[in-house]
Amino acid sequence: MEHVDTLVVGSGFGGSVAAFRLAAAGRQVVVMERGQRYAPGDFPRSPAEMGRAFWDPDAGLHGMFDVWRFKGCDSIVSSGLGGGSLIYANVLLRKDEHWFVNEETLPGGGYERWPVTRDDLDPHYDVVEKMLGGTEYPLKRAPYDNTPKTHAMQDAAAELGLRCDLPPLAVSFAPEPGAAPGVSLPIVDAGYGNLHGLRQRRTCRLCGECNIGCNDGSKNSLDHTYLSAAKHHGADLRDSHDVKAIRPRPGGGYEVDFRHYDPNDRLRKRKIQTITCDRLILAGGTYGTTLLLLKSRQSFPGLSKALGTRFSGNGDLLTFLLKAKDRNRVRALDASRGPVITSAIRLPDELDGVPGAGRGAYIEDGGYPAFADFIVQSLDVKDQIDRAIKFLWGRFREFFKDAPDTNLSKELSDLIGDGALSISSLPLLGMGRDTPDGRLELKDGRLNAVWTTETSTAHFERLRKTMQGIADVLGADYSDNPMWFRERVITVHPLGGAPMGDTPDQGVCDAFGEVFGFPGLYIADGAAMPGSVGPNPSLTIAALADRMSTRMLEKMSAERGSAAADHPVTGAEPAAGTGSPYGVENDSAYGSESGEVAGTRGSAETESDRTSLSFTEEMKGFITFGATEPRAGELGEGRERMSFRLTITAEDVTRFLAEPEHTARAEGWIDAAGCGGRRPVQRGWFNLFTSADAEDRRLMKYRLYFTDGQGRPRTLAGEKNVLHGPPTRIWPDTSTLYVRVLEGHVDEDGDAGAVIAGAGVLHIQLADFARQLTTFRTSGSGGPGSLIRFGRFFAGELWEVYGPDLT
Repeated sequence: MEHVDTLVVGSGFGGSVAAFRLAAAGRQVVVMERGQRYAPGDFPRSPAEMGRAFWDPDAGLHGMFDVWRFKGCDSIVSSGLGGGSLIYANVLLRKDEHWFVNEETLPGGGYERWPVTRDDLDPHYDVVEKMLGGTEYPLKRAPYDNTPKTHAMQDAAAELGLRCDLPPLAVSFAPEPGAAPGVSLPIVDAGYGNLHGLRQRRTCRLCGECNIGCNDGSKNSLDHTYLSAAKHHGADLRDSHDVKAIRPRPGGGYEVDFRHYDPNDRLRKRKIQTITCDRLILAGGTYGTTLLLLKSRQSFPGLSKALGTRFSGNGDLLTFLLKAKDRNRVRALDASRGPVITSAIRLPDELDGVPGAGRGAYIEDGGYPAFADFIVQSLDVKDQIDRAIKFLWGRFREFFKDAPDTNLSKELSDLIGDGALSISSLPLLGMGRDTPDGRLELKDGRLNAVWTTETSTAHFERLRKTMQGIADVLGADYSDNPMWFRERVITVHPLGGAPMGDTPDQGVCDAFGEVFGFPGLYIADGAAMPGSVGPNPSLTIAALADRMSTRMLEKMSAERGSAAADHPVTGAEPAAGTGSPYGVENDSAYGSESGEVAGTRGSAETESDRTSLSFTEEMKGFITFGATEPRAGELGEGRERMSFRLTITAEDVTRFLAEPEHTARAEGWIDAAGCGGRRPVQRGWFNLFTSADAEDRRLMKYRLYFTDGQGRPRTLAGEKNVLHGPPTRIWPDTSTLYVRVLEGHVDEDGDAGAVIAGAGVLHIQLADFARQLTTFRTSGSGGPGSLIRFGRFFAGELWEVYGPDLT
């Protein structure tokens, strides 16, 4: 059975951020996403493709749109690598400072309480927003100034005395930060590559297709940002992996059952497989995570009774403006021009100090094509009428069932058939602080939501009244959500179900997402929200996941430090990279909260004059299990690929250079099928240029403790043999590592009697070496000088070995 350090279920805003943060710190990370990968150009567009673009595996549908129907609301979420970012409207708004409520009474009883504050999240908001490329719509520049819907929203807000802003959007309008915006320009690589390979991304062409997948790659969705960066740092991204059940693992950690779908064989039932992990992060979205916990509840005795509570739709309300006029002439709103959302009108909250205002809200312009466009159908063609009747009759029967099928994907796929019509007027998207008093539960094995608009009547009426006012200013007819006559809403922002709290009585998890009573189990998605966010919640979910990741790394660092007192580990060193606001190598963006984890500082570092140095090394090659000599193992008939990525850290450069063994700490992972796949290094040491049996010979030694996929202790012992010769030998000698995998955790004195499980040779590729040169980092007052001293020592040792004999 495969075992991994950290398993992330889902790849949305919580899962992607966590995967990147942990992978960048050298942890072994596997991400399981039920949906498929969508590179630029892969998103469905034709009628036939759109007809199958829904998620219902039992019906052979593995598409992107997952549509749910509950008694009080319908809901649309995403399935695909990148989660909700594939279909969201790019808005990166922060939860308002005063909306982090404390003990606010709910109409149906109980309280809404946020155990975090805006101050807690602001450092994480900063780095997430930068990583996602948050940029205001460049309305003052041509051709973006010709966006009628944005000007219309500004005009209406001014007339109504409301504030209208251009919110940060996760969209590339310019080819790189600081460059001038332009339409359809090639986007410059951020420095960590792209998991989709060579597919060229281009800047926004103002087509309004954000909500059905951006085929130009203009959206800075999670697959182009956090997930690509996570993959760059070694995260294993597994799409079409649908997690079905979880449970605690005897002895610690968790067992996870999953099914691996084959998109080319949609109807084949794949068998359930199991993987184990030390840490489990649930990030499958509000519905996915809550459903998984509800179904697995018997395996988690003592799980908080708050499971299923605090469900809400973030106050979402969709309405339409039709036939807008300016005097007697048609007023063009041109909803299809620009990104789906470009502007946001804010309605104040009583908590902002506005007496009688009620709960705060936002109203944003919409665009098409959006998913709701395909629900509104023309019925003037016979086959469309037939499909509509079949759909409505099916909904009528389901309405009277005790346990109706709450997944509408298959039915909507049939309704759309081979085509879909888009709406011709401007949608308005409302959201805000509705009452989070809904409940998610199991009903005959299916997810069911008990929720009503009644306790949020004031919120929805305020939104509708303001939207009517916008319509009046713009000379437009106002049209409610077609579902509103039954007091139903459509939400794309379901929240709650496994809310955070200060105690198990208040929530399922704490303020850092860790589930009460189950160490190492975390929730990192909308399910953890204890109430409505107010504005679009994606940025807040990501910021909370970033904060959670910082706490996880702090705990891992402390655990390693207490488990290895003779070789103290004082910080979880992120692997190096470029193109990230985190600095990847040093998370200085956080200040005191996470500086110990992210940089090379740690709890053991108390001397002001101590300077540490770190760099990252990646090597690849071949090993043969059963071989005992490296050269034979490299060329053996049964050889297999092996690689590792290590972050080497000298905690005190002065001491490191002075000691004859020149010992540093090694962290990271080893990857070989014969070892059970990618395995985290539990403890590791690196020795630079230690003396050997001759004056003109030096050794670079590696000793890495790990466990294989069957839980057996193993040691990778390796040497680079730096031997006197011509200068042309410098590269092959310093880039070639002869390795043996030994049974057990073996110290150097025990090598002679150890059982050799396998042997081989690893090399540094030239591209990896070039990247390695960019990863050198120092921390401490003597940083630049220490780096120079290290360089001189390295060059001096090479001169001693390869320089001419002048005696």
